[in-house]
Amino acid sequence: MSDWNAKIIEEFRANEGRVGGPFEGAPMVLVHNKGRKTGRELVIPLMYLPHENDDDVIYIFASKAGAPDNPDWYYNLITAGKGAVERGTETYDVKVREVTGDERDRIYYEQSRLYSNFAEYAQKTAGIRTIPVLELTRA
Repeated sequence: MSDWNAKIIEEFRANEGRVGGPFEGAPMVLVHNKGRKTGRELVIPLMYLPHENDDDVIYIFASKAGAPDNPDWYYNLITAGKGAVERGTETYDVKVREVTGDERDRIYYEQSRLYSNFAEYAQKTAGIRTIPVLELTRA
């Protein structure tokens, strides 16, 4: 795990799910997944978008800051179909579903509207890949 992620994870856990710096005020979650090749437990800090009506559903975005390829954690979650999240002070298991089509576009647009970096990530990946959106539902 990178030092950057390790510091965010430490800050998240020390402050009941809140972090500062570039993520100040943003909804953050720690996503637990198992490496599909190694079987190792991995934890990645991510911004999320809450579902409009269902507190048991959140959306995460495999943006990788606009890199031309998807992050490894995306493949780990899709392959397993499940994972776990730390949200605030609570940890729980989740089912994973990839959101596609108009539903994906609507959710990604909302995240981009709230956090302009996501619009920049989409511009960087235009013509290369569509940034995946995953729905995580409390299991």
